[in-house]
Formats: sequence, structure tokens, C-alpha cells
Amino acid sequence: MLGPTLEDLDTLLEVAPSPETSPILGGLQPRRHLRLDLGADNRLVDVLGSLTDLPLADDSVDLLVCYHVLEHIPDDRAAMREIARVLSTSGIALLQVPFRAGTRTDEDPDAPEEERLRRFGQVDHVRYYGDDFEDRLVESGLAIQRVSPRSLLGPEMSTWLHVNPDELVWIARPLAGAEVPPPRTPTSTSLTRSLTAVLGEMTRLHGELDRQRQETRRLRSVVERLREERDRPLGIKESARAGALAVRRRVGRTLARD
Repeated sequence: MLGPTLEDLDTLLEVAPSPETSPILGGLQPRRHLRLDLGADNRLVDVLGSLTDLPLADDSVDLLVCYHVLEHIPDDRAAMREIARVLSTSGIALLQVPFRAGTRTDEDPDAPEEERLRRFGQVDHVRYYGDDFEDRLVESGLAIQRVSPRSLLGPEMSTWLHVNPDELVWIARPLAGAEVPPPRTPTSTSLTRSLTAVLGEMTRLHGELDRQRQETRRLRSVVERLREERDRPLGIKESARAGALAVRRRVGRTLARD
């Protein structure tokens, strides 16, 4: 979906970088990888700045990654307008926020910390987004597309990878006058069908491997039991039987010679 767009990146802007995402994004090999945050902490940043007033020129960013930042910002619409401003005409932004479908955004920047924790999940959050999050993006000059693990990977592969199949990411592009896309139920694609088939084959092979391991353990147990019987000292009756068998064998060999 994003392959051709991300093949040749001039400027990548990573907002609130993390040790987990920065190496992955660096693997895209942009000519400039700018990591931005309000302050310097134990993370490495290249630019100190606010998402509501980015120190970057218009039309200068090819890829902007902003995961779980907007819910911290009182004036989130100003931040969204800045995202639209700095994106190049072919640029995209990857956005993610705490989101409850079927609700309106619950927000209160002036709420005390205890109330923020109860309503928004963290004391430094000022809102929990609902369906009107998409309206805010569009009104700020962005066209949006929803993606989820379910739509990209299919439900089976999402479960196998232990990811929430319905966790949304928004792909945003600069476009004035766009409309909020209608809700869509994810349908299977050639990719999701291929991944499901691969997962089915992996599951079959895993089951076969388990069966072979069980058979190997059984055979090892048999071998160990036979070794123990071979090395165990013979009892009186067993010695007598073994001696009688040896005599019969010697007599048989003698008669055969005669």
C-alpha cells in the first residue's frame, strides 16, 4: 500500500521518537531523519519543537509519523493544520490515537490529573478520541484513509502475531476540501488470503513437527527400556533359562556337523 510512496524519501519527521520505532523508520533510508519532541530526555532527538508550531518549511516532509501524541496536545487542531502544512504534495502522515468508535471525543484540558486518568487513561492526556477525530483531520486540510491489522493482514494472521486486529492507523495526505470516507467493513484481499493460506500451512507443519517429536520421544523411551533390560543382572530363573538355551544351541550345532 505504501511501498512506492516510501521508496525514495527525502525528509522523514518522527514526532516523539521511541527506541522501538526509530530503527525501523531509519531502515527506510531517508536522506534526512528528523526526530522531534518538546524536550530532551533519555531519547535522542534532532529537533526541539512543538507539533503546533513546527520549525519546518511548507511542503518539506515526505513522511511524518505521529503515534499517540495528539491526545496530549490541548490545541490538537493547530497540530493537525501544521501536519497538513509541512507535508509535501506527495507526502503522507501515519497517525494513531486512543480511539473509541461510535462515540464523540471526550476532552477537557483543564481536568485535574485524577479525572484525566479516569476519563482519558493517563494523567498527561487531555482527551479520548471518538468518531469526530476524522472530522478534525479533514477540516485541517487532510484526506484520510483507515487501515488496521485486520484489513492488511486478515484476522487469523493478526491473532497469530498477537496484535489487535481492529486497532486503527490513519494515513493522511494534504488535500483541502476532502471528505470523511464512509465506514467500511474490511474484506479479504489477495494479500490477506495469501497470508491466511501461509498461516494454515505453517499450522499444519507445526502439528506434523509436534507429532514427529512425540514419536521420537516414544522411540527414545523404548530404546532406553531395552538398554536397561540388556544391562540388568540376570536372576536365577533367567540364568537357568539362558544356560539351557546355550546348551541346546551347542547340541544343535554338533548334530548339524554329524
